[in-house]
Amino acid sequence: MKSFIKLHYILFLFIALFFTACSKKSYEFTASNIDYSNKYANDDFMNQQKETLKLLDHYFKPWSQKKVSYPLYEAAWGLNYQYKTIYLENHRIASSSWFNKQKENFNLIEYNTLLKKAISLKNTDVRILPTSSPMFYEPTQPGEGFPFDYNQNSRLKINTPLFVSHLSKDKAWVYVQAPAFGGWVKIQDIAFVDEEFINEFKTNSYYVAVKEKFTLYDNIFRDYVKIGTIFPKKENKYLIARADYNQNAIISYVDIKENEVNSLPIKYNIENRIKIAKQLMNEPYGWGGMLNNRDCSSFTKDFFTPFGKYLNRNSKAQTKNGQYLDVSEFTKKQKKQFLMEKGVPFSTLVYLRGHIMLYVGVKDNEPLVMHNIWSIRLKDKVTGQKYRHVIGKASITTLEPGNELKDFDEENNIINKILGIVIL
Repeated sequence: MKSFIKLHYILFLFIALFFTACSKKSYEFTASNIDYSNKYANDDFMNQQKETLKLLDHYFKPWSQKKVSYPLYEAAWGLNYQYKTIYLENHRIASSSWFNKQKENFNLIEYNTLLKKAISLKNTDVRILPTSSPMFYEPTQPGEGFPFDYNQNSRLKINTPLFVSHLSKDKAWVYVQAPAFGGWVKIQDIAFVDEEFINEFKTNSYYVAVKEKFTLYDNIFRDYVKIGTIFPKKENKYLIARADYNQNAIISYVDIKENEVNSLPIKYNIENRIKIAKQLMNEPYGWGGMLNNRDCSSFTKDFFTPFGKYLNRNSKAQTKNGQYLDVSEFTKKQKKQFLMEKGVPFSTLVYLRGHIMLYVGVKDNEPLVMHNIWSIRLKDKVTGQKYRHVIGKASITTLEPGNELKDFDEENNIINKILGIVIL
């Protein structure tokens, strides 16, 4: 029992150290002012071995496909941006000729014709259209412009199995289906695999990155590895891929330090939850994984991967990863009380349209959530002008971040927008 109390003291001490307020005011939490009356994290909320098999099934799924699994109209949905006012990197409006060029390069007629399996050679952006050019809404408006590049779909980790639909017209891009999403990837960032490579890569001994952005080398620098990256292991070496001159994959064996990876899954206990959370905290916000950072749903997804738990890629899809409980009609007080009563710290998600958060516990009768968040919407009390207070990083907050700010806009209070919670 003493050991149990000590472990939870460590947990809430961690919360105290990493709780981030949304203003310049400095908060300091200690274990003595945490409300212990709420439920503690449930170390046995999942069968980790069973969940890990599901995760690996998702991970390798592209290599069992015969074609991209969704129709062309879904793959090409990004072309609908031509009907919106889109600004490019020079803050000039994208012309119809610019969109026509992207449509031509999309090479629609070749969809699902190449039908090859591949693997990512590095962490790389997945684009909605086959171009590196960003697509912004009005950059001068609060909450638009950088970092909200609407051509950024997501980001692949190194070592991700892929299925390739076809090449772009200029042959610089490939349209791929990854385990959790699809889009365009630069061809130099992938290599094609055959059955011999797949059989060698599937070692049945898999390790997962538990340290954030450590450097990876074979003969040269390969990348800064993200938490949640999976590495097959053979004897005392870890496997990645490199490309030959024909863009075909060859196994490369690398060394990784013991403190950077653990056997998948790591035990779901308080020490490891703190370990992973500490690695993720304060990371800069990265819309769709921009600049090798995370947005809200990749934050929650990567938090659970080392424990063998698979989550979908975007916030709406993650509501299907557990029991969804609707709180959309609740008052603020009811939402807080419901979360504290029904939610289990570190295995409950809190959902609002376009955003997802991880419930982590209670302080001063206020439920706390951990999330990667860009900003808080504010409104000048005198002029009515709307603006943003940028947080821009992974933080622990209440359900009402920024409510101590002088221009806090109750209409845009996050708690008002919470639609439901997900018990994983």
